[in-house]
Amino acid sequence: MRGRPAPQRTIVIDGKPLPEVLDEAMVHAVVHGFYDEIRSDDLLGPIFNGHIAPDDWPVHLAKMCDFWSATLLRTDRYEGRPLPPHLAIPELQEAHFRRWLSLFRATVERLCPPEVADLFLDRALRIAHSFRLAIAFHRGEDSMTIAPISRDMLSKDAPPDGKG
Repeated sequence: MRGRPAPQRTIVIDGKPLPEVLDEAMVHAVVHGFYDEIRSDDLLGPIFNGHIAPDDWPVHLAKMCDFWSATLLRTDRYEGRPLPPHLAIPELQEAHFRRWLSLFRATVERLCPPEVADLFLDRALRIAHSFRLAIAFHRGEDSMTIAPISRDMLSKDAPPDGKG
């Protein structure tokens, strides 16, 4: 029996349809562009390069593409738990998250149309806050003192100390 083909599913995020321009190629470009910046960054490079062996970068990048694809395109490719590896990095502080978010913002604003850059950055801000709360809790710190990092607190050219 032949019928009409199933309609394409419209992905809705925060009550708005996902922009059609956001696709796997854009996710790939953002992930690879962002981690190129991370790996050469004075503050973040040593942390990432110290925890991810050179031969493991292709696997890590593929996993991050899967993560962002699942997060924004609602695919089911990502399998994993992103928080535990971050809990195992004792040197992570707010300055690292600010720098991470600043580099991420610069990357998505460079590579994506504004509405897509906003989606990526909104998710990154939420993820960073969640991770910061979990890290504080894991370390026995007062998580009630952890305020979200907002867009206004970020700059595209933040200094490596994260105070930009």
